[in-house]
Amino acid sequence: MSIEVKNISKSYGTQKALDNVSFSVKKGEIVGFLGPNGAGKSTLMKILTTYINADEGTASVNGNDVIENQKAVQLSVGYLAEHNPLYLDLYVREYLAFNADVYKVAKSRIEEVIQLTGLTSESHKKIGELSKGYRQRVGLATALLHNPDVLILDEPTTGLDPNQLVEIRNVIKNVGKNKTVFLSTHIMQEVEAICDRVIIINNNGKIVTDKKLDKLVSEVKEQVIEVEFDKVVDETLFSKLLELKSYKNTHDKVWELTFETENDCRSSVFDFAQENGLKTLQLNLKSKNLEDIFREKTSKKG
Repeated sequence: MSIEVKNISKSYGTQKALDNVSFSVKKGEIVGFLGPNGAGKSTLMKILTTYINADEGTASVNGNDVIENQKAVQLSVGYLAEHNPLYLDLYVREYLAFNADVYKVAKSRIEEVIQLTGLTSESHKKIGELSKGYRQRVGLATALLHNPDVLILDEPTTGLDPNQLVEIRNVIKNVGKNKTVFLSTHIMQEVEAICDRVIIINNNGKIVTDKKLDKLVSEVKEQVIEVEFDKVVDETLFSKLLELKSYKNTHDKVWELTFETENDCRSSVFDFAQENGLKTLQLNLKSKNLEDIFREKTSKKG
């Protein structure tokens, strides 16, 4: 296993950030690590990169224990922290050259990571002159510099515009073909575009979901229908709809109806409208996405 986490717990005073967390990640997997703010995502990443120690449990990266073999872990991991630490007075190439010396890698590698992360046009500038998005690219280039087996990325696309997002996603997907990538993000579309597996941790520090992304989405046993009627609806009428779990008036005469079934309920909604003297101006079946699943999983306690 590239990453092995067993019964990890970590507290800050009386606040438990991680509570008996266990999982493993195989080589070549791109895993999205999701959770609400304060759920312990960054804490776990700091444990895996040897920045802090857990209170209980064990963790290893590439077979190296994060406490007993810290140097080996650091050499095998490329880490982009949530708050990307950079020397703003250094030029991009100067900063990468400094890190190349630290890792004892060939200077030719600098040009490779500059091209890989799309930094060529900005590489002659001081880091302090760069936009937030390009500073993030410098951090990613630094994480890739020593060609690590494992990439641990904490909010890797913070500050990127939509075009840059696509470019960096492609970089992460490409390097993920022969590396293990473990990334944290709040952007669900990013996970859907990059990851093949999702681990969700709740704000009590416990893992509530660990599944392949396609399986997680396919297991949804609910269906959401968006319908617009031609006039105001008496909400009590919705009790006539079988298997209706909930309903919400999103705006004007548009309603979002959630059914506890995998079957297509649009015909039932159309019949409901006819029977109650209503016309359907639009009737759409909405797929439940990762954002819906995330909200559902992290709203549950325990």
